[in-house]
Amino acid sequence: MKTLPDRRSIRRILILKWSALGDVALASAIMEDIRRAFPQARIDLDTLPAAASLFAHDPRFARVLTIDSRARGQRLRMIRTWLRSVRAGRYDLLIDLQGSDHTRGLVALAWLAGCGIRHLWGLRPGWPYTLAPRGLPRDAYAVTRMRALLACADIAATTARPVLHPSPAETAQAQRLLRDHGLLSARFAVLLPGSQAAGWLKRWGAARYAELAGLLLARDLERIVVIGGPDERDECAALVAAINQHRPDAAIELTTLSLLQIVPVCAAATLIVANDTGTAHIAAAAGTPLLVICGPTDPQRVKPLGPQVRAVQADFDCLNCYGKRCRLGAAAQCLEPVTPARVASLLLDASPIAPGLRVY
Repeated sequence: MKTLPDRRSIRRILILKWSALGDVALASAIMEDIRRAFPQARIDLDTLPAAASLFAHDPRFARVLTIDSRARGQRLRMIRTWLRSVRAGRYDLLIDLQGSDHTRGLVALAWLAGCGIRHLWGLRPGWPYTLAPRGLPRDAYAVTRMRALLACADIAATTARPVLHPSPAETAQAQRLLRDHGLLSARFAVLLPGSQAAGWLKRWGAARYAELAGLLLARDLERIVVIGGPDERDECAALVAAINQHRPDAAIELTTLSLLQIVPVCAAATLIVANDTGTAHIAAAAGTPLLVICGPTDPQRVKPLGPQVRAVQADFDCLNCYGKRCRLGAAAQCLEPVTPARVASLLLDASPIAPGLRVY
């Protein structure tokens, strides 16, 4: 029988979430539920350096730790630094939202090193965790696993989408960009056509996005905003050029936004279309209708969180291969049946789902 602590006795909490950028953004919904369950506690977050900017102005956290114990050539030194920080934090509760072998090892080291943390919660049962869900497959949707942990702790999982906190300065800058481009009162779509360089097979392609943009502009949308990061600038530039070739000045490229500026820009949009990319999880925090186009990755595992989020995938023989190359051709063949016309119909029409497509 599980024994849960009196929540009033939990004064200091460390949340551990090391993962890709999109996964950390996704977990921000669970962090919100934890914050609500422990309103009196000091909560620190431990994440990877690449994700730290998502929480730079977050009122939920007193401190954001970014000690990367996986750093090549520095692993032992960084682990020692991490252990010193955890010991100095005098935490009553550590919540491991990562659930990997690596984070389990770190939590075990903290226990063995005498860091004095009474309660260790994780996503996988067994030592060193004092509380963890049982019976879940390891490939379950990340939110399902994290919410199962909250259920074990009798914490209500009520947050429906990611919760991120842009600073007032970032929000103001985003508003200035919208105003300068004449978007404050316009009906516009946001397109996220990229992915990290190693995940290029997940890209639907600039040509398809440009055709989709033409279909959207032919209906009731007025402008197109294309957002991407450093690995995606060539793709974004090609897309904007293709759109503006047929409808001058209809599309603009915003590839210098900070991660948190993406949220207010997307909040002003009418709709968002994205590949399976980390930026889509950040965009989901805006609450704007979002459609994610999936090919070699499983929508039931990678779809961003939110009641306004859908994912579309073709009904193909070799779905969810997670490959870096397609064995059937130079591009991902599973994306071929997801045509711009079909995507436009999903976005704009109330017609039934076209045969050969799955919508999640």
